[in-house]
Amino acid sequence: MSLDAVSAYTLVVGDEDGPADVQVFSTAEAAWRALDAEIRLRCGMRPRPRRVTDPEAAARLADAWRAGEPETRFWQVQAHRLPILLPAIAGTPARPTGRPTRTGALRSA
Repeated sequence: MSLDAVSAYTLVVGDEDGPADVQVFSTAEAAWRALDAEIRLRCGMRPRPRRVTDPEAAARLADAWRAGEPETRFWQVQAHRLPILLPAIAGTPARPTGRPTRTGALRSA
């Protein structure tokens, strides 16, 4: 078996009112978009229109939310590299199908 790695991003948001909200995403953009949406929901703000999320803008919004009660509010977006085992069959080339393949370059007439 061979070892490969995949990326995962976790978002943790919480305050003293209940347990922390933990979400896992496969892309950084999805994690930052979720942070923006979660903070807007907690602040009673209008949802942001669908477009590319700016991580810096989402972090500023989350920092402003946390500044209201810095002792009880928290947020974090964390990147992870998760090792996964791949079976040996996943790394082997495909079997030939018996059909001829073109290996030569095109020749001009």
